[in-house]
Amino acid sequence: MDVTRILAIRHGETAWNADGRVQGHRDIGLNERGRAQALALAAALSGEGLDAVYSSDLQRARETAEAFALPAGLPVRLEPQLRERSFGRLEGFTFAEVRQHWPEEAERWRRREPDFAVGGGESLRGFQARCVAAATRIAAAHPGQSIALVAHGGVLDALYRAAARIDLEVPRTWELGNASLNRLLYSSEGFALVGWNDGAHLRELIAAPASP
Repeated sequence: MDVTRILAIRHGETAWNADGRVQGHRDIGLNERGRAQALALAAALSGEGLDAVYSSDLQRARETAEAFALPAGLPVRLEPQLRERSFGRLEGFTFAEVRQHWPEEAERWRRREPDFAVGGGESLRGFQARCVAAATRIAAAHPGQSIALVAHGGVLDALYRAAARIDLEVPRTWELGNASLNRLLYSSEGFALVGWNDGAHLRELIAAPASP
C-alpha cells in the first residue's frame, strides 16, 4: 500500500482557548490572534503541494482550513467525525470552574479514566475510536498523496497516541499548539510520527498562552 502523507493541524486560537474554557462541540470561531495564526499557516503551506484538505465541521477548524485551502484552489471537505470530544454540561466553563463545581468529575477527567463520559459527553475511549477511525478512513482514501486534517487538540492527541502506540491512560507530555504543523504517515501498518508541533511559522506573532 502506498503511504499517505498527513499534515495534522489544530485550529487557530479562539477566545475560549485564551480564557481556558472547555469548548468541546460548541461552535466557537477564531479570535484575532487565531486568524493571524491561520494566515501565517497559509504562508507556510503555500508550496506544500497538498492533494486534499479535510476539516472538522466546527467553525474554528473550518476557518483555519479555509485560510490555506482556498488559495491553493482546494475545497475544504467537512468531516463531523473530526470534531473535538464532547464534554456535555461542562462546555462553556473554565477548567477552574469545573474543578470548583464538579470536583469528582474533574478528578476523574484528570486521571484520564477511559470509560468515563465526562460531563455526560463522550468517554475517552469512545472519542479516540471515533476520531482515529475517521482519520484512518480518510488517509486510506488517499494512498500516495499528501493531505491535511484540520481538527482539535483532543483529536491530535488521539492521533499522536495512535502513531506512537501510547495508551489512553498515559499523561500527555507532548505539545498541541494552535496552528502548529504535525506530520504523520499512514500505511497498512497504521500511523507513524514524522514531526510534531512545528510552530516556526508562528514565531513572529506575539507570544500568548493557549489552553490545552
